[in-house]
Order: sequence, then C-alpha cells, then structure tokens
Amino acid sequence: MLNIEHLTKVYGDKKAVDDLSLDIAPGEIYGFIGHNGAGKTTTIKSCCGILKFDSGEIRIDGVSMKEKPLECKSKLAYIPDNPDLYDFMTGVQYLNFVADVFGVSADERQKKIHELAEAFEITDNLAEAISSYSHGMKQKLAIISALLHSPKLVIMDEPFVGLDPKASHLLKQLMREICDNGGAIFFSTHVLEVAEKLCDKIAIIKNGKLIKSGTIEEVKGDTSLEDVFLDLEEEK
Repeated sequence: MLNIEHLTKVYGDKKAVDDLSLDIAPGEIYGFIGHNGAGKTTTIKSCCGILKFDSGEIRIDGVSMKEKPLECKSKLAYIPDNPDLYDFMTGVQYLNFVADVFGVSADERQKKIHELAEAFEITDNLAEAISSYSHGMKQKLAIISALLHSPKLVIMDEPFVGLDPKASHLLKQLMREICDNGGAIFFSTHVLEVAEKLCDKIAIIKNGKLIKSGTIEEVKGDTSLEDVFLDLEEEK
C-alpha cells in the first residue's frame, strides 16, 4: 500500500532522511518511532506529497508520488500532529469542504459525518466556528475529515496528542477497522506502550537512518519496546 524506496531529503548540509526504505502492506498498522528531529515528520510529509524529496521513490497503492501526486493524494488521508484548520469556518462547513475536495456524495458524507461526529461526541459543536475549538476538538475534526473519503492509506503524525482517553480508544478501534477492511495505517508516535500494543510492525529511525524494523516480536524480542528504543538511542 505504501512503498518508500531509498528516500533521501536534505536540508542544507544535513540529511533529514537518509536512504530510507519501508513497505507498509494492506492490513498493517505500522508504527514509526524516533526521537525529536529523527526524521519522522519529514518522512511523513514526503509520503503525503507535502514535501519534495531529493532522491528515492514513494508509491501509494503502486502509483508514483513523483509522477502522479494528485492520484496518490486521492488514495490517502493525512492527520498532522497539530491540525491547521480553517478557523473562520464552522465544523460542518469544514467537513463539507473536505468532502467536496474528494468528491464524496451528499448521502455518503451525511452518513459519515453523523456517525463519526456522534462517536467522537462533537455533534453539538459542528455549528460553531473552529476558532472556538480546543486542540482536542480540532484533532477530532481533523480525524473525521480524513476518513470521509474512505482512504486506502491513513498517515498520521502523533495522532493521539490532545485526545482524551475515550477518543484515543475510539481512534485505535477505527485504525484496526480500516486495516481489517484492506487499508493500511502508517503513524508516528512517542507513546511506546501504544505502539507495542497496537502495531503489527514498527520501524525505528535515528538521525534520518532506519536502524530497526519488523514485527513487534522481531524488534523487541524478549524485552520491551521501550528498552529496545532506549538502548538504540544510547548507541553512538
């Protein structure tokens, strides 16, 4: 579903991402772990077509991001760590705007908006301006908008930041449902316990380089994911 091949992104004399290759298959929840500045967000934004990369290739469902960026973007959804929404719109206006962009039918969007807004408990807030929303409410709105067009691939950067425990639990359920229906999830997180319990596979990145990847069992062995991560962080 997502193929990253020898991805390299350079800022000045620093390689933010250095020859990174990963494959995320349909049905997989794939966690992406690393310290601040390791290259996670750069990788994620490159996969979403937000950042141009210097070399390598990214394919979404077999389609090249370089050659057909619009087709790739139509297949995916991106949820950033800090939702930058149109504050002058109401919640429902924003959701309808996103649905228009992706060509979601009136019936389908109404059904999805109703179901997801009820589940995330923001139905009563949809008529309010987004400028009045808390960070957590904006995060919920961003999640709902991302799922309106039933994307094959969902890419998320620290998706649980700002969510209350109930919303976090719901998001985990939705992530698994997406994968059970043939989709794929690629997300970064600092919450290692979540990654260990939720992910089918994980990748650990350090200073732009992939240093370990595979199933949870392959990566952590007989220890915990936290111990593996800390040990790798201490290595020079």
